[in-house]
Amino acid sequence: MRKHKGRHKVVVGIISLIALIFLSKLFYIQVLNDNYKFSANNNVLRYDVQNAVRGLIYDRDSNLIVSNVPAYDLMIIPKELKNKTIDTLKFCSLVDISKDEFLEKYHKASGYSNYKESVFIKHISKENSSTLGENLYEFPGFYLRKLTMREYPTNVATHLIGYLGEVNRAKAKNDAFYIKGDLNGVSGVEAAYETKLRGTKGMAIKLVDVHNRDQGKFQEGKFDTLPIAGSTLISTIDIDLQTYGEQLMQNKIGAIVAIEPSTGEILSLVSAPTYNPNLLIGRKRSDNYKILSEDENKPLFNRALQGTYPPGSTFKLINGLIALQEKSVTKNKLFGCNGDNGYSYGRDRYVGCHPHQNPIELEKGVEISCNAYFCHLYDSYFNQFESTISAYDNWHNHVASFGIGNYMNNDFTTGSPGKLPKSSYFEKLYRGSWNANTIISMAIGQGELLLTPIQMANMTAIIANRGFYYTPHIIKEISEQESIDTNFTKKKYCSIEQKHFTPIINGMQKVIEGKDGTAQDSKIPDLEICGKTGTAQNPHGEDHSIFIAFAPKDNPKIAIAVYVENGGFGSTWAAPIASLMIDKYLNKSINNTNLEEFILNGNLISEK
Repeated sequence: MRKHKGRHKVVVGIISLIALIFLSKLFYIQVLNDNYKFSANNNVLRYDVQNAVRGLIYDRDSNLIVSNVPAYDLMIIPKELKNKTIDTLKFCSLVDISKDEFLEKYHKASGYSNYKESVFIKHISKENSSTLGENLYEFPGFYLRKLTMREYPTNVATHLIGYLGEVNRAKAKNDAFYIKGDLNGVSGVEAAYETKLRGTKGMAIKLVDVHNRDQGKFQEGKFDTLPIAGSTLISTIDIDLQTYGEQLMQNKIGAIVAIEPSTGEILSLVSAPTYNPNLLIGRKRSDNYKILSEDENKPLFNRALQGTYPPGSTFKLINGLIALQEKSVTKNKLFGCNGDNGYSYGRDRYVGCHPHQNPIELEKGVEISCNAYFCHLYDSYFNQFESTISAYDNWHNHVASFGIGNYMNNDFTTGSPGKLPKSSYFEKLYRGSWNANTIISMAIGQGELLLTPIQMANMTAIIANRGFYYTPHIIKEISEQESIDTNFTKKKYCSIEQKHFTPIINGMQKVIEGKDGTAQDSKIPDLEICGKTGTAQNPHGEDHSIFIAFAPKDNPKIAIAVYVENGGFGSTWAAPIASLMIDKYLNKSINNTNLEEFILNGNLISEK
């Protein structure tokens, strides 16, 4: 008996010890250890995400071009409204919706959850929220949640800056940073630098009851995190030049791209027609987007980056450089022209030109833009190779070194490589039977060749620099970051030796200053401008007007490409616009006010 009693005491002792250990452990993890309490209370905690203030964007001279303004989402908790009597008509009047819209939104919210908050109306402006806030006490279940929206003080550079859109379910699923309904960059700088601009979200953890009602901060905010504002961006654009470019392109369709040759910094990027960026913020965003997307002139389409066009006679400069590099011509080589019949290459087959002095050399060919000269030059280049394919492949490589036919790897998320066909394309098209004359239109920038305006501007910058360039880019500085992407600060070279640029540049100067130059009316006093006109054939209407230029001739500060759809000769619209842009940037004034008035009042859209 004593033996059994002793054994019983041992068992009881062991059980008591185990119980004590468990109780001690539970005391520790439930009372002393905050991490357990944090985990255990998950079922009564609400995690309120605190969105960061989006980063600001400035121009190159620190002028603010994108800022933020306070706005509000009107939130609803349906349970708090249920069985309550409210003045529905007054409420609808305050938020500018119909009674049917009210009921639709209410049923949607209650279908989601009667106890959880959801957005009833998005993006109420600060002005409209003031009156609403004063009356919200009459409407239980509703409250305002503060946020920020974009504001565009200058109302320009829309295609360059881009716009914000709501994150959809797919995006939210693939990127843990976002939840459905968040705003993120859709185009332009807003999209390209989204991860810099969006900042870091914060988190406020609140205690709630079983009905999701706020009971205060969890552990006095011990585990809360503050949001971190997005980075400030200093862009490369000159907002005054950008504004002026958009004014010049009013009632026209096309693009302007201006680059600083010594850095690759984009000074101006205009796509016309454009639109007011403030249309794509706030409650009316969706309605406005629909209107813009259905506009036949496509104001949402960024022609400067995505539009692909034949370069026309501006491309003669590249063919001239390639011929000099390959020694198929010299700068003094003479070629003749048959006037209106220009260059003949078969029975009743010719590339037309215009009457002028004969024969002519390279600089004169550039000055007067002789089609026949550059067709002869193109044919001479091909003739020195053993085969058409080898000649074309070599030519293709030279052209590609100017950034043509490829994405430019700039800091935009949208763009186009243009079109620079490989020899295999023509081999298939002509079944192996082709030569220079088969594709002679390429000699004068027509045919299958297509460039974007930013590629044309970069091509011009390469000529201005006598053979090198920096990848065109739009951001100059990022706050809290020592430097921008090294891709934009690394000097890149084309395949043409520096010495060959001299006759081409001299010819470009004569385009403006020569007695037979095709853009004499675009001359600016006391400023050496080098340019080239272009007129691209268009099967769907008037020809396109093109002009590329840089200035000054030595130590150039600006390289520019202007493309005006259905503008006719390059000297009519594109050259004057480029001249005015150069004058505005370099001289901060306009010398030829009559020319300015003509361009500002010009309307090509109504004539299209």
